[in-house]
Amino acid sequence: QVQLQESGGGLVQAGGSLRLSCAASGRTFSNYAVGWFRQVPGKEREFVAAISGRGGTTYYAESVSGRFTISRDIAKKKVDLQMNSLKPEDTAVYYCAAKYSTGSYYVDGSDYDYWGQGTQVTVSS
Repeated sequence: QVQLQESGGGLVQAGGSLRLSCAASGRTFSNYAVGWFRQVPGKEREFVAAISGRGGTTYYAESVSGRFTISRDIAKKKVDLQMNSLKPEDTAVYYCAAKYSTGSYYVDGSDYDYWGQGTQVTVSS
């Protein structure tokens, strides 16, 4: 069993940066693929970024590619999402999710087994 907790959300002006963290308790987190998703009320959940277990292959949604970076800190058992050049349309609740997997990343939320509670990111114009 893995428990996930997001942190780092907040209010920032357009063009600014935030760093979200997804901390895990329980098993060795490096063997888990992790994804970040976001959701705006009334809209479907949207894939943002993912990192595979072990090897650390990353993948990004086109809307955030070049602005966001997903990374893993094995010792601290967390996965971060560095968000730069933020836009008002990035405003959402951001969730991290995890799935035991040593070789793949996943972009479909239904593939993940564990989810955090979410953290609000608000970008003002």
